[in-house]
Amino acid sequence: MSKPTVAIVGRPNVGKSTFFNYIAGKRISIVQDEPGVTRDRVYADATWKGRNFTLIDTGGIEPESEDIIVSQMREQASIAINIADVIVFLTDMKQGVTATDEEISLMLKKSKKPVVLVCNKADNFGKTADDIYEFYNLGLGTPYPVSSVNALGIGDVLDAIYEHFPETKDEEDGSTIKVAVIGKPNVGKSSLINKILGENRVIVSDIAGTTRDAIDSEFENEFGKYVFIDTAGIRRKSKVEEQIEKYSVMRSLLAVERADVCLLMIDANEGVTEQDKKIAGEAHEAGKASIIVINKWDAYEKDEHTMEQYKKEVYNQLAYLSYAPIIFISAKTGQRVNQLFELINQVANQNAMRVSTSVLNQVLNEAIAIVQPPTDKGKRLKIFYMTQASTKPPTFVVFVNDKKLFHFSYERYLVNQIRKEFTLTGTPVRIIVREKLEKGDY
Repeated sequence: MSKPTVAIVGRPNVGKSTFFNYIAGKRISIVQDEPGVTRDRVYADATWKGRNFTLIDTGGIEPESEDIIVSQMREQASIAINIADVIVFLTDMKQGVTATDEEISLMLKKSKKPVVLVCNKADNFGKTADDIYEFYNLGLGTPYPVSSVNALGIGDVLDAIYEHFPETKDEEDGSTIKVAVIGKPNVGKSSLINKILGENRVIVSDIAGTTRDAIDSEFENEFGKYVFIDTAGIRRKSKVEEQIEKYSVMRSLLAVERADVCLLMIDANEGVTEQDKKIAGEAHEAGKASIIVINKWDAYEKDEHTMEQYKKEVYNQLAYLSYAPIIFISAKTGQRVNQLFELINQVANQNAMRVSTSVLNQVLNEAIAIVQPPTDKGKRLKIFYMTQASTKPPTFVVFVNDKKLFHFSYERYLVNQIRKEFTLTGTPVRIIVREKLEKGDY
């Protein structure tokens, strides 16, 4: 990572997510009084004393647990420790030093990384002196009492973190493409990211709903720089009963908002479901560049005609996403996964494309010459000119004599002509219609 990285670790339910959210300045990690809520690493950008850094919240470490999810949480925390420049070890002032705290401290000492020891839940801030002495026994230096809920003592912790930052590194440039991997639970989102990253960055399990948080993973190869956002599987809202799951659905939709490109993953064996249509609609409405990724293609029975037939069926079900390219992959075997990068670059460029007004109006005039604008009750639609208002997605403003005459069918025709001329694949195209007075009208 280009910025210093700070990992927050500790046993479950000591307040890591509350501490994380306060520093990040917004509610990113799920905060709930339930051990094991934060399962994966969660990333956020933060700033202190003018220095940007990346903050990582991790699942609680339970060294002795054999539970499959808890053991993988422990592995995720270990990876966060390995990539961090500074580690914040959060403990619970009210509970004092536990056996788990002692085991975690041994793990941190072996990492040989700078550690800032923080004693959370010091809510009665004026009476912490006697309680804090036992934390010196962990051998990690001066313990810092804080109250994350009441925002007490956090400035001192940030000062201590700042002192351990390495020399200034190059900040991340603007060429990084943010890619949100979206889809319903258990379609292989985490498996795809793990295959790309070459490490177990995201917990992979057959238990639906394992990935509760949206996880950012930076990655660079010969095709460019990327941030992959693994979202919690979006379930039908009628089945979202847990409060935690509701947070995850909202976070997935927010991940779509901040992405440049959305990879809509569909299970080849299930085909396009109603849930897939809703998820695809979120990406379309947000104006994001999109790629339809058919996963588990290795396990699908097929012949030489199957792929084209499958594409037709997908576009038939997702008519509004007909501009999105389709790729058939296997996250498990890696089949065609490398081909994703060229597609991601292509649709990201198309989504950000800008066309000069002169060239755009040349295309408009040719389109009008081929198909005349419609008439209604003897009055014909007149289109004066068109200009591009914005990108991401490409949005064009058309000035006409009467908005009521600009039928949806003619708008669709113009969009198709623009797509054809500028090869705008993988991105929505928006048209805004405005009325303009003709000369002589007052």
